[in-house]
Amino acid sequence: MLEVKTIEPEMTYHLRQTVLRPNQSIDESKYDTDHGDYAFHIGAFYQEVLISVASFIRDRNPDFPIESQYRLRQMATLEEFRKLGAGRAVVTYAENIIKERGIYFLWCKGRTNVQEYYSKLGFKAHGEVFDYPPIGPHIVMYKKIT
Repeated sequence: MLEVKTIEPEMTYHLRQTVLRPNQSIDESKYDTDHGDYAFHIGAFYQEVLISVASFIRDRNPDFPIESQYRLRQMATLEEFRKLGAGRAVVTYAENIIKERGIYFLWCKGRTNVQEYYSKLGFKAHGEVFDYPPIGPHIVMYKKIT
């Protein structure tokens, strides 16, 4: 059984580094925005082990004519726990918080190798693929929260 809840940003760093940036230092998985006024972080626990994390910050993408937006950053799930629905649970939990804050638009810069996954969560691709050094090809994905 999954338990999903808000967590402190520091709890996300290990999974961010392990899953998303294994060839970089843990310090490169920390962001100034982690402690922003409107930032929040969600974790999914399986048998009390943190297996999935994502961070959400108030950030406006100028490509979208919507004033208030949230951005999904640094979503990571331990490989051996994928297929449990943890990522979906984290995003759904966060969407409810975002809606409570009166915002109905979420976007991210997703790696192209997980574009299909984001599509299954209701995100749509926007624009062209771009390189995000040193990580690789990304695409902007967005979702209108209903």
